[in-house]
Amino acid sequence: MTLEHGPTRPPEDGSPRGRSNLTGRAAVLAVVFCLLAISLAYPLREYLAQRGDIGDYRTRVAAQEKRVADLRAQQKRWRDPVYVKRQARERLHFVMPGETSYVVLEPDEAPAPAGVIRADARPVSKSPWFTDLWRSVEVAGKE
Repeated sequence: MTLEHGPTRPPEDGSPRGRSNLTGRAAVLAVVFCLLAISLAYPLREYLAQRGDIGDYRTRVAAQEKRVADLRAQQKRWRDPVYVKRQARERLHFVMPGETSYVVLEPDEAPAPAGVIRADARPVSKSPWFTDLWRSVEVAGKE
């Protein structure tokens, strides 16, 4: 039994039959691919942002750990009495009893003005404070 195939006829609208089916599948596949891409874009962006934040936080933690180590070392130095004495001598110009301290001024540094009164040279006032205040107002008004 032999079957003979007759001539194939194209569809009446003029487009080949196989092509319309493939184009529809391609469109559905493209839509599905776009939906997947859109649904994965936000979580991927968040993931990458969080990885960047984690790197920033690790950098901050390392800097803070270094600062803590520096502060602990400084605290250890301040517990040493020799270091405290040296700092008092350098920063505050303290001297031991019996020593004489000299301060050398650089050429660009000016000495204290002549009108500066030393703290130990102030006269002791026996009058009430408001009397001294009124006298200073009177003296200021005369000038």
